[in-house]
Amino acid sequence: MRIKELSLFTKTLELEKIFYSETLGFKILKETDHSFTLKIGWSRLTFMKSDEEFKYHYCFLIPSNKLEEAMAWIKKRVTVLDIDKGREIQHFESWNADSFYFFDASGNVAEFIVRYDLKNQMDNPFSIEDVICVNEIGVPTTSIKNTNSLIEKEINSCFWKGNTQYFGTNGTQEGLFLLPNYKTRAHWFPTDLPITPSPFKAIVENHNILYDFEFTKEVIKIKKN
Repeated sequence: MRIKELSLFTKTLELEKIFYSETLGFKILKETDHSFTLKIGWSRLTFMKSDEEFKYHYCFLIPSNKLEEAMAWIKKRVTVLDIDKGREIQHFESWNADSFYFFDASGNVAEFIVRYDLKNQMDNPFSIEDVICVNEIGVPTTSIKNTNSLIEKEINSCFWKGNTQYFGTNGTQEGLFLLPNYKTRAHWFPTDLPITPSPFKAIVENHNILYDFEFTKEVIKIKKN
């Protein structure tokens, strides 16, 4: 599965635009008074202006040999979050992955992740153009089992790793829906940011078929693009 487009809502549209286009250097593909869209590898990330505040966790995939280099690059521009007593990298044994985290301009938890199974190494020095895609988006729920079943049915994807009590995932290593039960798991790791079912829109590709995915008030609507 791939997340081809992801659209999030923010009260601080101008700050997000400065953060992503100037601080990090992603290319703006289009912008209006109410939104802007970034090129993130094969993905597009859009922020839309909102009068209401929403909080998200999302993740960017980077080449599997660029973790330390990318973190050094990011740390010149933004604070990398401390996980535990100075440790900044989280290792996921069952995922065969490593990642680090930072806040964007709206206070969302953003993440850079390497997935060693994908074997997508690059030889050139790391730059923001090496970010491969939007790799994850959180879909908070009170029933991981039911939410996963709905996604499986509608886009023919599969439960990947985790469990149905606290935290599950649906999709593939190229693109994942994170499925935390926000009644049993209160905060987005590694922060104190509460997990809430914030609305978003996406276009995902699975088995060469595109789907419109809309998440609002914990209700998921999916249709073929």
